[in-house]
Amino acid sequence: MSAIFLLIGVLLSPESGTNIGITITTGSVTNETMDHLPRDCDPNIVAARNNTAIRIGVDSTVNLTKAVLIFIAVGVFASIIASLFHMVRKYVYHDADNLDTTFDAGGKVSVGLTATTIVSQWTWSATLLQSSTVASKYGISGPYWYAAGATIQVILFAILSIQLKTRAPGAKTFLQVIKARYGKKTHITYCVFAGFTNIVVTASLMLAGCAVLHSLVEGLSVELAVLMLTAVIGGYTLIGGLGATFYVSYFNTTIIFIILIMLVVEIYYNPLGHEENLFGSSDNMYQYLVCSVGPEGNEGRSYLTFLSSGGLFFGIINIVGNFGTVFCDQSYWQSSVAAKPLQGVWGFILGGLTWFAIPFSLATTLGLAYLALSSSQGQPLLGPEDVDKGLVVPVVAQTVLGSSGEYAMIFLILMAVMSTGSAEVIAVASVVIYDVYQVYLEPFRSDVMDEQCIICGKVYMSSQPSSKVEEYCQCKSMMSCSDCQRDTFNRLHCKSLVKPHFTCPVHNRYREYQEKLLRYKNWCIVWTTIMIIPLFLLCYAANLNLSWTYLFMGILISSTVIPITLSVLWSRMNDKGMMVGAIGGCISGVASWLATASTYSGGLGNFLSNTGKDLPMLVGNLISIGMGGILSIAVSLATSKPLSEVEEKNIWEKTRNIDNPLNPWAFIYREDLAIEPKDKYHDRPSLESVVQTFKTARSIAYVVGFLLVLLFIFIWPGAMAAVKLLDSSGFLIWTSISRGWAFIAAAFIIIVPCVQEIIAIRKQYLDNQVEPNLKEQSSSSNAVESTRI
Repeated sequence: MSAIFLLIGVLLSPESGTNIGITITTGSVTNETMDHLPRDCDPNIVAARNNTAIRIGVDSTVNLTKAVLIFIAVGVFASIIASLFHMVRKYVYHDADNLDTTFDAGGKVSVGLTATTIVSQWTWSATLLQSSTVASKYGISGPYWYAAGATIQVILFAILSIQLKTRAPGAKTFLQVIKARYGKKTHITYCVFAGFTNIVVTASLMLAGCAVLHSLVEGLSVELAVLMLTAVIGGYTLIGGLGATFYVSYFNTTIIFIILIMLVVEIYYNPLGHEENLFGSSDNMYQYLVCSVGPEGNEGRSYLTFLSSGGLFFGIINIVGNFGTVFCDQSYWQSSVAAKPLQGVWGFILGGLTWFAIPFSLATTLGLAYLALSSSQGQPLLGPEDVDKGLVVPVVAQTVLGSSGEYAMIFLILMAVMSTGSAEVIAVASVVIYDVYQVYLEPFRSDVMDEQCIICGKVYMSSQPSSKVEEYCQCKSMMSCSDCQRDTFNRLHCKSLVKPHFTCPVHNRYREYQEKLLRYKNWCIVWTTIMIIPLFLLCYAANLNLSWTYLFMGILISSTVIPITLSVLWSRMNDKGMMVGAIGGCISGVASWLATASTYSGGLGNFLSNTGKDLPMLVGNLISIGMGGILSIAVSLATSKPLSEVEEKNIWEKTRNIDNPLNPWAFIYREDLAIEPKDKYHDRPSLESVVQTFKTARSIAYVVGFLLVLLFIFIWPGAMAAVKLLDSSGFLIWTSISRGWAFIAAAFIIIVPCVQEIIAIRKQYLDNQVEPNLKEQSSSSNAVESTRI
């Protein structure tokens, strides 16, 4: 793979193969540094520093025209994949025109594709850049704490996934559950926090992506960079919706892992023997790292230790902040919505374990390579500001691989920004459609309650006892409605731009309303994508960087983590607890963060510097999530009484009533629950039967989730802390684990999703061939029976 990107560099850059570093001065080692050099440091490495040309910064050598052509090519490719998904849904699954398909991709996404999407949307620019940044600051503990601190949330989310899919199977957003249980005030509050989450995530994504592209591409301004990135994101998202994100995510993740493997092979095996690469083995890198002087908080001031106070601080902040980013981000709930219960559980678990390989392996490779390269010249390759911008990865790739490394970085950043950016756009669009437009701006019926049918306005049979059948909803399911099937057939085979009107007397108005929402969805995606541009420019003008926004997001949104979790786990959680926990926790987190930052020199006048320090960020994150949880539980217990079994059942019936009469969740679950499609869309299995059916999936989510949290947060760090300092053999084992994890994860994520999706499409295609024959046989049987009569 290294050869492939080297070839790209040869074709696109006339400077390929030359040393592209900037020669500034001659290296020297200060007396202070010499005093701290370890005894094991090779004197030859120290002596060579005085004769080494020093490189500082990333050189912008990629031609702007060629970079634009890469953007266009990637955008066109993504749009083709999005169109392919649309064709599959139209001609194989026959649901391309359904609004829900845009946001749940049909609701039957496979384990492999779910895992791929989790990996793709969790692979931010920060995953690629910030992980190596903390490696350059704290050594071997940095990559681990970044990877582990952001993996456990995805794995634990499997618990929320199975709870959502059993207690609110028809929900398309987590906010719909909050609306059904707690009413409008709580719903609006959490819509605001969901918006904050998407804003901070998008800001971090674009700040990091534009910084790297601006540093690599000659003449590329940050304004042009954000314009090109948003154009690529918006284009294919508009064509295919969430399903296109799933498909494009597969190719994005595949490319990311190919580049990751290429970089690992180049650093640790060096097959082509580049003169710029000083390593080629873990032992060579170890020799340079031994001669590096780490921060004072590290054991023995070494980068080869897991005992790092700075690394531990970052790990805690990372864990807390990422709980908010995952649990309050609609994009992860959408991945749960798109899969069936068991597939969703395994998708999140395997997705988390696969994603772990990216920051852990990449940062252990490039972050430590940055320290080794800096050690070789006796001076850092980057200044502190450039490190915080996330330029550690591009400077190492450029130094070691030359032109091919530059183009590899462009592809890497493009893939990360595309997949995560599109997921955020779809998340915002789904919240606007389902939780703003349908609820507040233009509801189909504004006079119906949760237990009433949205089509006819009558109550469901299971909601209120009555002796009169005509008082209950008798609306047919669209799946068993012959008029709707005829409408669908006529519109599918209509060649005109203007489709025929719906004629079904029961569903026609609601189908027209859904079609209107489908058109509105397109505009929502367009405007959401456009709004990324001023958001980025505002953050850029405020001089925010990746490190600051990444650490700050937990302070802003982590107060909602425990309330959101309990909204699908705990029946006694009430609206007062939800409101007080979210708002009170956020205010407490922000106040403690600012108070701690004000104790540093310059106070809040030196805002970005002081508020971005480790201690204020740590305090703010812990207070935010802690107070959010404590307040929500305490207030709920104080303002409610214990619930009876019937009262608990009624609470979850509210969330089970979240459904689309055109595409009911009971129809999607029919194979898993072994039920026949019912005539009425609200005829559904009991909560007890659904819970019992997916009992195994629930057990897997809880057991595997807690065991992996125990491993990642306690067992593994405890074992590493006992080692104190790694010697050469210990460092070989450590890097071998990171490399092996990358190879296994790459094999899984490249092979399994593709095979599973091909099998699923083939099965649906064969089912489509059988269906007409069954209908024909049924018609013949009816004709024979009529003749006999």
